[in-house]
Amino acid sequence: MRLAGKVALISGAAKGQGEAEARLFVSEGARVVIGDVLQDEGRQLAAALGPGAAFVPLDVRREEDWAAAVAETGRRFGRLDILVNNAGIFHKTPSESASAADYMRIIEINQLGVFLGMKHAVGLMKQTGGSIVNISSIAGLRGAPNYAAYVASKFAVRGMTKVAAIDFAAYNIRVNSVHPGLIDTDMIRAERSPESIRNFTSTQLVDRPGTAQDVASLVLFLASDESAFCTGAEFVCDGGLMTGSR
Repeated sequence: MRLAGKVALISGAAKGQGEAEARLFVSEGARVVIGDVLQDEGRQLAAALGPGAAFVPLDVRREEDWAAAVAETGRRFGRLDILVNNAGIFHKTPSESASAADYMRIIEINQLGVFLGMKHAVGLMKQTGGSIVNISSIAGLRGAPNYAAYVASKFAVRGMTKVAAIDFAAYNIRVNSVHPGLIDTDMIRAERSPESIRNFTSTQLVDRPGTAQDVASLVLFLASDESAFCTGAEFVCDGGLMTGSR
C-alpha cells in the first residue's frame, strides 16, 4: 500500500474530487481526515470509510477552522503527512459586470483557503515531513473568458505552491500543484450544459471529460513517496487539452 502509515487531511472532501481522493487514500493504507462545510455528507463518508477516517467541519476561509482541523488531526492520529488543498468553487465573474463580493468569495475559498491550509498544516507536518498537494486548474496556466476571479485564484495557487516548496524544503515537505481540465463533477455540471461539455472535450486529445478518479490517481502519486523527487512543479491532468487540438 502506497500510503501505509500516513495521515492525510483533505479539504472539500465530502463530494466530488475530494471524496474520490479520500476513498483512494484509505484504500492505499492512509488514515484520512475529511474537512468540509457539508457536514452531513462529510460525516456519512467518514462513517462509510471506517475507523481510518474522521470528519472535521472546515470552512477554508476561516483561520480558526483550519487551526481546529489540524489540531483534531493531531489529537486523533498523532501526525500529519499529507495535506490536499482540494476545496474550491467555480463561477463566472465577467470582468465588466461581476460584483466585488462575487469576486472576493471565489478568491477567499480558492486562494486564501489554500494559504491558510498550508500555514496551519506545516507546524504538524514538519515533525515527519511529507507532501502538500494544491489543486489548481488549467485556468492557472491560461486565461478563460468570463472567469476573472477563478483564473486569478488558480494562478495564485500555482504561484503560492512554488513559494511554499521553497519555504518548506528545510522541513522535508514537498509542495506541488495539480491542474485539472474539465472534470465531470456536480460543480462543473452546474456551470456547463451537456452540449458545452461535449464541445469542450471535442478539442482534447482524449475526447471525454475527466473523472474525479483521474485526478485522485495523480494526487495519490504526488502524496506518496513515489514522487519523492518532485516539488514546486505543475502536474496537468487535462486529456491533452493544453497540448493542442487534434
